[in-house]
Amino acid sequence: MDKTIERAELCEKLQKIYPDLGQCGINVNATWDDDKKAWVVHLVKNGKALNTYLEDKEIEDCVEGKECVNLALQIGELKRDIDLMPPTRQ
Repeated sequence: MDKTIERAELCEKLQKIYPDLGQCGINVNATWDDDKKAWVVHLVKNGKALNTYLEDKEIEDCVEGKECVNLALQIGELKRDIDLMPPTRQ
């Protein structure tokens, strides 16, 4: 399956659900992975970075206002996990 949602739509939805994520392209970014046929959300915070994969159908449903629970939970876990990571050494 090819992507049905554009990057800008995904970024806008992520920022509406989690306004504290920051601007897309700065500390949160989304890219399409052709091999996995899924979106990769990259989160960078305090020198730490994590990624999560999101199914295009989940994002499409959320953008269309049908259901955002899975998307919100997955991004919430990503935020929690990055906060639990040990600080990076300078």
